[in-house]
Amino acid sequence: MTIHITLAPVPQDELNSLKQELQEAFMKGLQDSFIEADDPTEMGPLPSDGEFEQSLHDPHTVVRQLMLNGERIGGVVLKINEETGRNEVDFFYTLTSAHGKGIGTKAWFAIEAAFPETKVWELHTPYFEKRNIHFYVNKCGFNIVEFYHRGNPGPNVEGEEPETVDEYEFFRFEKIMLKESCEV
Repeated sequence: MTIHITLAPVPQDELNSLKQELQEAFMKGLQDSFIEADDPTEMGPLPSDGEFEQSLHDPHTVVRQLMLNGERIGGVVLKINEETGRNEVDFFYTLTSAHGKGIGTKAWFAIEAAFPETKVWELHTPYFEKRNIHFYVNKCGFNIVEFYHRGNPGPNVEGEEPETVDEYEFFRFEKIMLKESCEV
């Protein structure tokens, strides 16, 4: 069976359910990473409601639902900079029921196809998210280009004081999109 993922706008009245699905998918990653924790949900929700809302208010934000056979199987929140072609993935998820089936990879390539003018994709993921690191590096062709930690806290920590050292520890990924060209 061929899997064909499409991107569709998210109706305003469905943004809250998309956020809840996103948080559920991210919490699954947290629970898988911190099995020994008594209650990993005490760390969440991830992203926080505030982080999600803040992302939606950026003028460059584009929110899309990932569709398979007319059903939403995930979503993505992007920042698209048409001037520079340097675009950012704020949040990307597939429903936990879709994990391990190649759907996420096809969804990523559908995102790339929807924004063909992109020169560079950028995203961040926590150091403990081995599943995401594998996905972005080995399946989607991203490179890890920076590691944020207390000594190199990155751009999102300015003025904030994270509660734990773990909140500083993120990887920054980039994928440079090569356009076939005869130019020299």
